[in-house]
Amino acid sequence: MQSYKQIFLRSSHVVSLALAILLLYWDTATGFTPITTQSGETPNIVLIVADDLGIYDLGCYGRRDHNTPNLDRLASQGIRYTSAYCGLSICSASRASLLTGKSSARLHLTTFLPGRPDAQSQLLLHPRIQSHLPLEETTLAEVLQSSGYRTGLFGKWHLGGGKNGPTQQGFEIAIEPKGNGNAEGKEGGKNEYAIVDAAIDFLKSNEDKPAFCYVPQHSPHVALAAPKELIEKNASAFNPLYAATVESLDNAIGKLLTTVDSLKRPTIVIFSSDNGGLHVPEVHELPATHNGPFRAGKGYLYEGGLRIPLIVRWPNKIAANQTMDTPVSLMDLMPTLMEVAGMDTSKTIGPLDGASLKSSWLPSTASGPSKERLFFWHFPHYTNQGSRPAAATRLGNWKLIEYLDDGAIELYDLEKDPGEKTNVAKDFSEKAKALAESLHQWQKRTGVQFGVPNPNVSREVYKRLYMDSDPTRLDSSVGAVAVGEQWRAWRTEMNRAVAGKKTLLKDPGNEITLKASSGTAHGKKLRYEPEPHKNVLGYWTEVDDWADWELTIPKDGTYEIDVQCGCGANNGGSVVRLEVADQSLQWTVRDTGHFQNMILEEIGTMKLKKGSYRLAVRPQSKAGAAVMDIRTVVLRPIAE
Repeated sequence: MQSYKQIFLRSSHVVSLALAILLLYWDTATGFTPITTQSGETPNIVLIVADDLGIYDLGCYGRRDHNTPNLDRLASQGIRYTSAYCGLSICSASRASLLTGKSSARLHLTTFLPGRPDAQSQLLLHPRIQSHLPLEETTLAEVLQSSGYRTGLFGKWHLGGGKNGPTQQGFEIAIEPKGNGNAEGKEGGKNEYAIVDAAIDFLKSNEDKPAFCYVPQHSPHVALAAPKELIEKNASAFNPLYAATVESLDNAIGKLLTTVDSLKRPTIVIFSSDNGGLHVPEVHELPATHNGPFRAGKGYLYEGGLRIPLIVRWPNKIAANQTMDTPVSLMDLMPTLMEVAGMDTSKTIGPLDGASLKSSWLPSTASGPSKERLFFWHFPHYTNQGSRPAAATRLGNWKLIEYLDDGAIELYDLEKDPGEKTNVAKDFSEKAKALAESLHQWQKRTGVQFGVPNPNVSREVYKRLYMDSDPTRLDSSVGAVAVGEQWRAWRTEMNRAVAGKKTLLKDPGNEITLKASSGTAHGKKLRYEPEPHKNVLGYWTEVDDWADWELTIPKDGTYEIDVQCGCGANNGGSVVRLEVADQSLQWTVRDTGHFQNMILEEIGTMKLKKGSYRLAVRPQSKAGAAVMDIRTVVLRPIAE
């Protein structure tokens, strides 16, 4: 990660010696300095993330036909969360939330990459999402690296390749075995052992400094693969191949834990999954798993899609044999681990959507996240698992789901109905109305994307796939073979709907990013603020102040223009114009709740020819104390 000193010094502003000294002060004040590395003083962090492993797939979560002794033992040595949630119930989106501490809706990365193509079966077209985790976002690896940690990724990144890969997002080393290995070989059917062996080498070679070791496994994502002997051992399981794949993953994690236990430096071990288990047939004729008492699975905003296993062990810090039912999120890990590393998030990165769990980890404190905390999810896509665009919120025991393509509302009392079997929205209409209003306000503050009506929709196909069939009510009690038979025709038509079609993405890796640090401020008060938690053009208190950037367009094309900006509470409403040559786009700044609570504001598209330009941002009116803060302006070529 480039230091904020380097960013600042590259800007067009003249930096005085006094400011340079001030920057050094900021580094020490905000935690961007190497931490003390005496043995045992600062813990290693090993974060293991399974792929599509459901809340009901481990023995310690109640599963009796799966063998997971190593993870069960890990759970007995620390905290097992029973109401842990992923950032979104699909892989790339969830991983982006985990690594940034932010909602994937804020990042405009709200499904798997590259996503399901549009089809005539949809009422809405998919919004065009990011093709990778934007480089302007700060990851957990970057902040830990800046605090003195060695950082390594071993396994599945799934957030963009090439110059958008993990080594550009704070990981010093990244070893990314493919998703399929050799089930009978030493690497494992999903390369689970190859991944673990690389992680072990990294930990052993970095015992002089604390290490952040991120281990995102491919297992047990389809296509499934496991040794023949394990398949035979698990012959009585719901899906023997899946159970064997899970057991092989557990064995590999056991090997990693043996190494962790031999290290001199204390190590925090965290185990989780990116989303719920895959409960419908996909790739294989049989469904991979079921999510026990919880409804649906991967791709859905029901509990089976959102709830995930989360286990945390920190020897001599976290008491053993704890079970916590308070709802938490994978987005909470970033602020938690930053706090563990001695960093103040408010001074190093600014507002996050996650909340620190550190106080609830330690026996000396009794506080932690509130059970009355609001959770939000926004998923504006149709998925390969059969789900429709939807958004959801949870407050206490109440859970509301709103479908985005037809406006249907569902409300559940999770204490009485954890399986979300009975929609009580009509019985508790005021509660449903209040939660829907909270959801809509959050969507507005966060700058979420919505789909637009599909002009080529076939309502007959839509009805057949999404109304006449309801995979959320799939009955796993009849067994995997029967489920596969019952849902074969549905699976075939779901696949046929997108056969031969391509996903439309923003052109991967070719965006043009104009940073606040390289802009030129004009006027009385507007200036670049280089503090790590800001890194913005701010003090935009004068409507006549404006900023511009030099801009080179490498080739003719259509460019979507995004402004990464924030606006304090009750300050929204200013009108701003962006100009390039003789073209302009205008937007109204929204209240994001905090000037550093950044969103991506998609303000429109321009057709630009190859050449050099100046891009200017000029307020037209000011609605509050200040117009906004800007961190970046991004031009993303649209691949037609």
